[in-house]
Amino acid sequence: MDALAALLRRLPPSCGPVRLIGVDGHAGSGKTTFAGELAAALGGAPVLHLDDVATHEELFGWTGRLLSQVIEPLRRGESGRYTPYDWTARKFGPVRELPAAPVVILEGVGAGRRAVRPWLARLLWMELPHDEAWARGMRRDGAAQSEFWAGWVPAERRHFTEDPSRPFAQHVVRQSSEGYEVLPGPAGTPGQGRFITHGDGPSAVC
Repeated sequence: MDALAALLRRLPPSCGPVRLIGVDGHAGSGKTTFAGELAAALGGAPVLHLDDVATHEELFGWTGRLLSQVIEPLRRGESGRYTPYDWTARKFGPVRELPAAPVVILEGVGAGRRAVRPWLARLLWMELPHDEAWARGMRRDGAAQSEFWAGWVPAERRHFTEDPSRPFAQHVVRQSSEGYEVLPGPAGTPGQGRFITHGDGPSAVC
């Protein structure tokens, strides 16, 4: 993970003074856990979870809110200010700040969508087939969330059909017995290197 973190730190800023790093992939592919480990390797880089921006009514209709509340302020070198959505209460919570740090991680399904890509310094794709990822997510969330998943699966299929992210990823991330493999993605080059990060905890399930 340290090698990947060092690579990301060397990238030129992409969103004002910020190197905005997207971590995309199917729901259940392990994005949240991976982003947390990457943030730690970056010395505590801020992470914005797109689950905090989406809502029940706008599973993928959050682009305008992300651009106005987060991307535009970061471009000006200012902290983003957004209101995270409470999925239990079904309403937005108190305002949170996202500082314009040297590296900021944007994590979630749709992090590499076309409206966001111009502001990304690098896009990473969690490489796990959708059926396997969704099965993991359903096991994680349990029967209480079965109705949500029944709506989510066709919505995600539609999103990635209309606005795919993987073809634009410079790296793909695969879980292995040793942690993670980070390999060149469809938009990368072989010279971008290969990293294996050694996980000392349970496998990612988010």
